[in-house]
Amino acid sequence: MKLLALIYGLCLCVETAVFSRTCGDTLVAVFWNLENFFDYTDEGNGDSDRDFSPEGDRRWTKGRYWKKCHAVAKCILWMSDRYGKVPDVIGVAEVENGRVVHSVAEGTLLRKYGYEQVHEDSPDRRGIDVALMYRSDVFSLAGMKAFAVRSDADGNAMNTRDILYVLLEDGSGGRYHFLVNHHPSKYGGVEVSDGRRTAVMKRMLSVCDSLRSEGEENIVCMGDFNDTPDGRALSMAEPSLCNLAAPLHRKGLGTIRFGGRWELIDMFLVSAGLAEKSYMDICFPDFLKVKDGRHSGMKPLRTYTGPRYTGGVSDHLPIVLIVKKD
Repeated sequence: MKLLALIYGLCLCVETAVFSRTCGDTLVAVFWNLENFFDYTDEGNGDSDRDFSPEGDRRWTKGRYWKKCHAVAKCILWMSDRYGKVPDVIGVAEVENGRVVHSVAEGTLLRKYGYEQVHEDSPDRRGIDVALMYRSDVFSLAGMKAFAVRSDADGNAMNTRDILYVLLEDGSGGRYHFLVNHHPSKYGGVEVSDGRRTAVMKRMLSVCDSLRSEGEENIVCMGDFNDTPDGRALSMAEPSLCNLAAPLHRKGLGTIRFGGRWELIDMFLVSAGLAEKSYMDICFPDFLKVKDGRHSGMKPLRTYTGPRYTGGVSDHLPIVLIVKKD
């Protein structure tokens, strides 16, 4: 615990340095849960696929779909002013398929930056997956695999999102291991759902352990973990991974807002070597905000509030990882 406390302190100390555009080369990575980002065609893949179509309950049209694509791109481009560059890597959750990821990467202004896409279909009951985009002028794809979790900690069958593992190499021979996660929600209550999150966390950590046993470093686990940094499943990551969200959580910051209170459930967990030169930020530009009608303050502007279309992007805020390269 003393080592982790020291690392957390170092993470905060490098905040000023990593935001400086004169401090040298940096890696900028983003994770964003895009909340029910379906394409606009009903392909017969379940209730959600039908709902998010022009004839479905959500009246999800081609125009609304492309408006969301461009809004995602707008936020990514906005980050270039704050962090000095457009992100090198972008992990996303709650996308229906590769078509959605392709639309964002190549059907918007992001196409200028040459984002390649990595996606695998998973058996999630809602029909949503995780995916990753990376700039092809910065990285090359050296490997990928989808790690499935088909049963909870008690051996009960479940269908949830796969963990997407992507190995990227930069031009100087640096290797970075990214694991994109979207862990099971608390649907049914904490006690009922905790075993599901524990099973996925164990699977993620086993992948990280295998990488370390092979002498690999530079591990970045990103995602929506559907629990706060002090949750039971997240505590399993210590001491092998440093949770960069923990200092922000202690400050009362968050990525979703429920009942007028912020909760931090989107995080970066990184290997110790990266933690010493990394910082996590929560991105909340004005165009993602809307006044909280029931409580004081602002909240993320969602695409839908209940059945009503409101034209936003997500109930989650994007998070950003800045790493000072050697």
